[in-house]
Amino acid sequence: RQGREASSEFNEDIVPEKADKLTMGMSCLIQARETDMPQKFIPPKWAYKYDDEFFAAKFAGKMNPFPYKGGTENFWWLEFGGEGDTVHDAEGNRDELLKIAFGIWDYIKNVSAGNAEKWALEWVGVLPGKRESRRYVGDYILTQNDLRAEGRFDDIIAYGGWSMDDHCPAGFYHQGGMPTIFHPAPAPYGIPYRCLYSKNIENLFFAGRNISATHTSMSSSRVMSTCSILGQAVGTAAALAVKHNLSPRGIYEKKISELQAQLMDDDCYLPWKRRKIGELARKSLLSASSGDPSPLMNGIDRPVGTESNSWHASVGDYLEFKFNSPHKISGFRLIFDSDLKTKILNMPCNYSKTIKVFTPPKTLVSDFRIETMGSAGKWELATEIKGNYQRFVKLGFKTRSTNAARFIIDKTHGEKTLNIFAAEPLE
Repeated sequence: RQGREASSEFNEDIVPEKADKLTMGMSCLIQARETDMPQKFIPPKWAYKYDDEFFAAKFAGKMNPFPYKGGTENFWWLEFGGEGDTVHDAEGNRDELLKIAFGIWDYIKNVSAGNAEKWALEWVGVLPGKRESRRYVGDYILTQNDLRAEGRFDDIIAYGGWSMDDHCPAGFYHQGGMPTIFHPAPAPYGIPYRCLYSKNIENLFFAGRNISATHTSMSSSRVMSTCSILGQAVGTAAALAVKHNLSPRGIYEKKISELQAQLMDDDCYLPWKRRKIGELARKSLLSASSGDPSPLMNGIDRPVGTESNSWHASVGDYLEFKFNSPHKISGFRLIFDSDLKTKILNMPCNYSKTIKVFTPPKTLVSDFRIETMGSAGKWELATEIKGNYQRFVKLGFKTRSTNAARFIIDKTHGEKTLNIFAAEPLE
């Protein structure tokens, strides 16, 4: 499929009445840096020329066209190609985008009244970023209505949460304000496995902007964070297909529960699903030096709504697992607090002199130990980790037989109190 479906095909209300081949365009973004001294800019002869009148008409005062002074905005509206063919015309579109990009920077530096004297153009993308090209057809086609209904599919393997951000095909040449429409979508909504393999090619998987979806639902699922977890789902499904000698459809028919369980075990969040706790952890007697550790057994490894789903702890606290009889353990599975509720944009588009220095979340556990009870009734060190910067930690150590094991928090990246979302010994 390519372009926009007719509204009647899937009963969608944010697409045209008649189908067309128009898509969202491509972008070659630019990035600037503030310096300590004036920076001259001489545009190449082929760069376009813009004036105040052009941008006044283009944006109609509805958005800030020049985010070079910092913040979270970027030059996403530097977009072209949606009215043509983003596949076969990519090189020509790239040339047009570079003419626009250098023309915009020329306007910022040499024409506009903005104070950009000490700003330098640091980077220009030369490989156009595609928002949309083709979409394959799978056993299911995700629609606008599925998103609005939250996508509560039995075969959910990923989720989205961005609005249906439907860019105008004219891109940069769209007149009269912001060249996109943000149609609401719930956060999260589910995406089914059946959208990730071909309807008629037996061994074909796909993930990213080409999944089996209508133009409208793809306008949300196309964003990079969602694409990345679609890739995780396809990679995991492919591994299971090889393991069980099954086709992609065979995974759906026979092993979808195993796929979902593996994804959740690898810390992929699947809304409305609970991860199965390991048998050893379920049969153990769980206690903590302080606080209530019981949420660690609910199979939800992150905060959801008003529920924290975590053990509230402090540096120096520990969790202890006691077993009815000696058990062999060889590792631990841990989920730490990476501060998911705080929006942190680690990819700034422009660098001011006062830009924030990015560090691991202060809530994240940095140093910790795993100890096991020895035959003499004393705790023995199984492993010690220092300088951890990951949320999901699945570690192994030399197998040992023990009646008890404990996890001890020695240090965080800044906070004295923290949340642990999962902790369990592994056989």
